[in-house]
Formats: sequence, C-alpha cells, structure tokens
Amino acid sequence: MTHPVRTEARDGVLTITLDRPKANAIDVATSRALYAAFAQLQDDPSLRVGIITGTGRFFSAGWDLNAATEGEAIDADHGPGGFAGLTEFFALGKPVIAAVNGLAFGGGFELALAADLIVAAEHAEFALPEVKLGMMADSGGVLRLPRRLPRAIATELLLTGRRMSAQEALNWGLINQMVAADALLESANALARHMVAAAPLALAAVKEVLRATEASTVAEAYGTLRSGTLPGYTAMLRSEDAQEGPRAFGEKRQPRWSGR
Repeated sequence: MTHPVRTEARDGVLTITLDRPKANAIDVATSRALYAAFAQLQDDPSLRVGIITGTGRFFSAGWDLNAATEGEAIDADHGPGGFAGLTEFFALGKPVIAAVNGLAFGGGFELALAADLIVAAEHAEFALPEVKLGMMADSGGVLRLPRRLPRAIATELLLTGRRMSAQEALNWGLINQMVAADALLESANALARHMVAAAPLALAAVKEVLRATEASTVAEAYGTLRSGTLPGYTAMLRSEDAQEGPRAFGEKRQPRWSGR
C-alpha cells in the first residue's frame, strides 16, 4: 500500500501530495502524516514555500467517513496541526499554496482555506456538505469562510452545502487563480518562485502580522505592530536581510538572503 502523503523538495519548494484513492479522504493517520510534511516545511531552512495538492478526481473529500464507521470519533485528536495537519498549524511561518486539482469537499475545502493562496483547476469545485451529514464544518470552514467571502454567501454555503465552481470562487476572490488542469502545478510553482525570491523573515513577518491583526481596525493593528509583541516582525526589522535588501538594490544585484 502506498503512503497517503508524498513529498518532493526542489529549489526551495516542498510539494506535498495527498494520494489516498479514491477520494483522498483524511483519517487521523493521514492528518498526522500531513502534519509531518508541514513540520518538515517549517523546520528545514532550505525550504521556503509549500504546495499542497492531490491526485485523481479529488483534492480531498475531507474526513474519512469509512474511518468514522470503524470507530474514529468526530472529535478525534488529529495531531498538533489539527485536521489535515494544517487547519490549526498557526505557528507555520512559511507560505503554503493549495493547488486544488479537483473536488474539495468538507475538510478538503477547509484544508484549502488554511493555505495562504489557492490555485484551482478550472473544473474544481468546493463545498461544505457537513450539515447534510448531521455535522458542521468545524475544522475551520465556519471560522475562515465568513472572513474570505461576503457573509451572506459564506452562510449560504455553510447552511446548504451547495457546490461552488472554481469560476464562482474566482469571481468572489476566494481563489487566486483558475487555470487549466494541466497547468495547475506549473502555475502554483510560478507563484512559489516569486516567494522563494523574497526574504524568508519578511514572509514570516507578513504571515504573523496578518494573523495578529485580522480582526482589528487599522488603528488597533498599528498598535499591535508597534507593541513589540510580534517576534517575527521584530526579528525581520533587526535582521541582516533587512540591510541586505536595500544594499543589493543600490548595488544593482540580486539579494543574498541569509534568513538572519
């Protein structure tokens, strides 16, 4: 039996592929394997960006209902990263791109929402059908979706479980790009290369500030920014890279990031 999660590191990008036929459904063991991959991204200084994708018709069908019938509890412990290894991995300081290759349902949609950017194949669809199964989308869907869509649209998806096409998701600004299926990974990697070219501490600081100020007014967010309570932002300001960037610009050369 093949491992449900495969990883490939190349040029600073870690591609994480969910490969669990037929629907890339996620049980506890798969969640923990996904977390191990995202932890590898976090811990390896040579890795700068992650891409999460799937094989086959599904990006992921979400929670493995077969595991549920075999006794896996609805509130099972999926490990330190939460469901799918990413939905509660709040300390991850490196960008993740979801390359949605097909159907992203339930927890699969929530996994995509936990990423920083989403690139979707033009035939991809998104849905949170939990209410039709006696549950709710509590692995981030009910929390993240209303922050990413107009509240009325998010509430509709959460209460009806209807499918949203990639085109509709693009129209609402939920995804970054919609591309042909055969261009999906190429497009995700093109985005990743832009981030690999950026300073790693700056990327981590952007993620930290976005996370810390998401529910704040601009005035409150400035207060947080100037409070000295954001270690990633402070580290970026004091870093060698913050000096290297302007120096390289002045010398008309590519910067050499040290991550320090």
